[in-house]
Amino acid sequence: MTRTVGILIFDGIEVLDLGGPFEVLSVATRLAGRDGEAAPFQPVLIGASGDPAVGRGGFRVLPHATPDDHPPLDVLIVPGGVMDVPLVDPRVRDWVRAQAARVEVLASICTGAFLLAEAGLLDGRRVTTHWEDQADLAATFPALMVVPDVAWVDTGAVVTSGGISAGIDMTLHLVERLHSRALAERTARQMEFRWTGQGLQDGVTA
Repeated sequence: MTRTVGILIFDGIEVLDLGGPFEVLSVATRLAGRDGEAAPFQPVLIGASGDPAVGRGGFRVLPHATPDDHPPLDVLIVPGGVMDVPLVDPRVRDWVRAQAARVEVLASICTGAFLLAEAGLLDGRRVTTHWEDQADLAATFPALMVVPDVAWVDTGAVVTSGGISAGIDMTLHLVERLHSRALAERTARQMEFRWTGQGLQDGVTA
């Protein structure tokens, strides 16, 4: 089974929030292909329009699709960065909310949690975000429970991660959850990433 993984892109995106998960999914798919498996993941970059998104440091990236023409998604990842643009775009917020009702897993990285919270998708859940933004997230959205000192928090339908490189750790966790521990470990090794696996799943520290 190939899972289509949408990754939202927008002006102000943190480069590694995008590149890290994309690389994990790409490498995992390449390694699975060496074993003769069908592609387990197909990442799709989705922008609010067909224009390039300009991320931190002037990094420019083209979307594969928009909210109007993307393929059906199995997983949606909302990266972080400077969230000014997506937070004030009701079309993006409504689209994320609609996808949350359809996908198997909704995930955020870093300050992407603010967009999920603004859409009302984190109420009553344990979540995490970049250490620098945890107090702000908790104060702005008191209906959620912010967990410090973990790379990611998995509450089933929703997975949130800490900042920047923690998104790689979280995506490796998703590879393990949606495919296998073996493929996640091989992917981390291929990327020469020291995978901590230090997350919180269903209230239990992994």
